[in-house]
Amino acid sequence: MNEIKQEDWLDRQLREAAPYIDDEGFTARVLEQLPPPQHSRRSFRGPILLAITLLASVLAYLLSDGGRFLVVAVTRMTTLPTLWLFVLALGSGILVMAGGVIAAISKTRELQS
Repeated sequence: MNEIKQEDWLDRQLREAAPYIDDEGFTARVLEQLPPPQHSRRSFRGPILLAITLLASVLAYLLSDGGRFLVVAVTRMTTLPTLWLFVLALGSGILVMAGGVIAAISKTRELQS
């Protein structure tokens, strides 16, 4: 909370600060003497990671007998009693909610300090 007040104070001070002070062309001269910006080469990291991920997904699908394990898992779940499915869904929801609460608490503590 103290950090937010300090940022508000700093923002107010910067807004109320004096306008640009004339430096008699010093800034312009320095900028003229700087070397021109160099264009960075384009990174291929993103496309490479995407290609490797797609390759690994296709390989995993083929090695798992075409995703047969998913069909078997869904078939087993359909034979479970309704109460077990309800408990499974409720437990999953509680776990996801607990993760969200923990993330929110840690974020508020981070902002307060």
